[in-house]
Amino acid sequence: MIFPIIGRRFLQFIPVVLGVTFITFLLLNLLPGDTAEAILGTNANPVSIALLRKQLGLNQPLLERYWHWLEHALSGNLGSSLITQQQVGNVLAQRVPVTLELLILAFLIALVLAVPVAVLAARRPKGIIDRLSATTAMFGLAIPNFVLGLVLILLFAQHFHIFPATGYSALSSGLGPNLRSLFLPALTISFALFAAYSRMLRADMMQQLAQEEYVITARAKGVSEPRILIRHVLRNSLFSLITIVGVNFGTLIGATVIVESIFALPGIGSLLVSSVYNRDVTVTQGVVVILAVVTVTVNLITDLLYLVLDPRVRYGSV
Repeated sequence: MIFPIIGRRFLQFIPVVLGVTFITFLLLNLLPGDTAEAILGTNANPVSIALLRKQLGLNQPLLERYWHWLEHALSGNLGSSLITQQQVGNVLAQRVPVTLELLILAFLIALVLAVPVAVLAARRPKGIIDRLSATTAMFGLAIPNFVLGLVLILLFAQHFHIFPATGYSALSSGLGPNLRSLFLPALTISFALFAAYSRMLRADMMQQLAQEEYVITARAKGVSEPRILIRHVLRNSLFSLITIVGVNFGTLIGATVIVESIFALPGIGSLLVSSVYNRDVTVTQGVVVILAVVTVTVNLITDLLYLVLDPRVRYGSV
């Protein structure tokens, strides 16, 4: 039963990736200017610009250029940068680990904070922890990422000098310097995630405590409230948490673009900004492919977790 579902999900994701790459290619070509003008400048000789366009293949029809790129991409060749002539695959290989490490750290911070806060808030509704978490969540959902990032830089980098303001320290230079360089940007991303996860998890747990029959049965058997809350209610509420984690992953792309630019991190978010600004179509397409594949893969993993953890999904109609 699982493999046909995986096959159907995979077939649904293929047109999504193709559609995203085509729309991106189309939008880049609708923007004013092109790579030739970005390289030579808008005040360059029109003849020189026309020659460079021909050299770069920008004078070909749009659909022909997209098909040419797609043929190479399907064979594993994402082409070369129109600006630096570097292989896009090599550029992405250097940038992707930074963004992945940033996102993983942000998710871990959000989950480590959200789960215990939600449990404590659900155990004592309208208590001190519940009220504080609600206020913090509203603040986290309201404040923009770029504002929070600047505040954290001023507070922890400029004032207390605990973390570096910008830059990235590779893992090869040591785990400590690596985590210090990523902590503030990860905290910037994770704050909104913590707000969403904690309130959603708290609301789901409260609903189960009030309505589910298994909670009433457990209480009738004399099971303690903390045991009911942690062993039974929290476990069932994790399904809702898995859903929101999978759905929110795609929205984090915009967050990484902003945060990596603020903290000067050499990830794919900052690469996307620079490639769009320079009209570097091949690099932009390579970044979009990676982001689309990663997002689609996360959603597929979310579906698989449902299949593994919930028999009702596995044996029901999907």
